[in-house]
Amino acid sequence: MSEAIDTLLGGRVIHRQRSHGHRSGIEPVLLAASVPAKPGQRVLEAGTGSGAALLCLAARVAGISGIGIEQDSELAALARENIAANSLADLNVNHADLADFSADMPFDHAMANPPWYAPRATPSPDAARAVARQAQEGLFELWAKSLARCLRHRGTITFIVHAGVVSECLSAFTEAGCGSHAIMPLWPRAGREAKLVLLQAVRGGRGPTRILPGLVLHAQDAPYTEAAAHVLRGGQALSWGESE
Repeated sequence: MSEAIDTLLGGRVIHRQRSHGHRSGIEPVLLAASVPAKPGQRVLEAGTGSGAALLCLAARVAGISGIGIEQDSELAALARENIAANSLADLNVNHADLADFSADMPFDHAMANPPWYAPRATPSPDAARAVARQAQEGLFELWAKSLARCLRHRGTITFIVHAGVVSECLSAFTEAGCGSHAIMPLWPRAGREAKLVLLQAVRGGRGPTRILPGLVLHAQDAPYTEAAAHVLRGGQALSWGESE
């Protein structure tokens, strides 16, 4: 497996990933920024890939522990190498199928960047990219239920997905016993429709659905808006405000 060495969060995180096929973009960085973890808490990630989201979360919140679940053995090994390169001994990656994973003790937070392309869409000719991006029937329900059963009561579950699958994901959260839904649009530019959306729910939550102001990613005269740069390069958290 050929690799490329990148950095995240303005150079704070060393991140090796495959030089071909599916490669991480800004999604795992935004996902990590949206998880309301505190020092000493435990975080579980589904489909961790090369570990970008876990690495960024641990860089932002010192003292957390985390486990990533990855079914691709090469990616799982690469994620472990990235963890070692960043000296994050409290993180680990399990080469496993999420449906078969069981936690020895509950997690405080769960997160995922699940595949979201419709099963009927034309798959990528690259097998690894197709697995990473193409959702199978029932995938959102499977991931939501598998992650929720590992959460403590009042623990959070957070997805970053395409706007076109928001309703399916919220339904999956509800079926998994996670309510108090919150939606954070990620606008590509001011005045444009959001393509990416962050979704969060609370295990056992009963509050109403909230739609947050969201984040505008790109400026007219700069790669990122000032607010987005603070998150993507500076490691600033995304706030969900007050929930139930």
